[in-house]
Amino acid sequence: MGKPKLGKRKHPKKVEVEEKEDEVNMLPPSRKSDEPIPKKDRWINRQRVLVLASRGINHRDRHLMRDIKTLMPHHREESKMERSKTLGVLNEMCTMKHCNKAILFEGRRKMDLYMWIANVPEGPSVKFFVENVHTMGELKMTGNCLKGSRPLLSFDPNFSQLPHLKLLRELLTQIFGVPNFHPKSQPFVDHVYTFAYMDKRIWFRNFQILSEDGALVEIGPRFVLNPVKIFDGSFGGVALWENPDYVSPARYRQMIRKQASTRYENRIGQKLTREAKRPEKAYKADETDEVYCVNPTKKATMIASQENEESSDDSSEDEEDVEQNDENEEIDESSDEDSSD
Repeated sequence: MGKPKLGKRKHPKKVEVEEKEDEVNMLPPSRKSDEPIPKKDRWINRQRVLVLASRGINHRDRHLMRDIKTLMPHHREESKMERSKTLGVLNEMCTMKHCNKAILFEGRRKMDLYMWIANVPEGPSVKFFVENVHTMGELKMTGNCLKGSRPLLSFDPNFSQLPHLKLLRELLTQIFGVPNFHPKSQPFVDHVYTFAYMDKRIWFRNFQILSEDGALVEIGPRFVLNPVKIFDGSFGGVALWENPDYVSPARYRQMIRKQASTRYENRIGQKLTREAKRPEKAYKADETDEVYCVNPTKKATMIASQENEESSDDSSEDEEDVEQNDENEEIDESSDEDSSD
């Protein structure tokens, strides 16, 4: 016997679900304060920044990288990059980490620190030389802000005038600006990042907002960015702009060593020229020249004091002559008496 054929079952529940979907869920007119606020998914600006360093950075550079990670809740970490790898590998690392921005700290000779910021993978990218680094642990500021809160970005008016600074402003805004409704961020704005352009360098400061009247207190860290080059690609490409006033730290130290090496030679050369120009015969000074060099009142008092000294010396000499004559007369009288005897 064959198996009986089963007919299709009807699903009356689907009709009910479709009818319920057509209904609009109305919110209650009032809500208790104890009820949690419904979470709304509005994270539209999905910026993720990959922060990593190359091998060869010192302890201060590592502390600076840690402070920047603390300030950026939308960052993602990565282990140190080997020196054998090229900068082009960072594009693949950002793709694997689902990041569209990157910050690389590159150390050289365990003394110099360079910072790369790039938009991955299209570009552009900027290379900075980091100077005057002061971390949060070094400053020991009294300010304190909420971890993960969104900052305000303040830029100098020069960033809206020079063309290369306009590009840097947009790139710094996309990297340091915390996206709204980020899962790791807090819905508060209690600190300000300031980017000031002075001495052809970018000065970074972090301030906490104390009150609504605009009172600020510095938190840290603080550092200075000296722009070197701007490239059209991500960590490479054609140079769009180059700093003509930039001098590499290795070249600067070499110039200082050269100046120190020639210091002894310069001193010996100056000594020889001074001896060669020294006159063989000394000329007598004119006494009348002192009249024009010294104050007349001081000169008059000096002359009067000299005359008084000379007169006192003459009087003392006359008294000595008189005493000596008396002694001679006494000696003559005594000799006459002896002869008469």
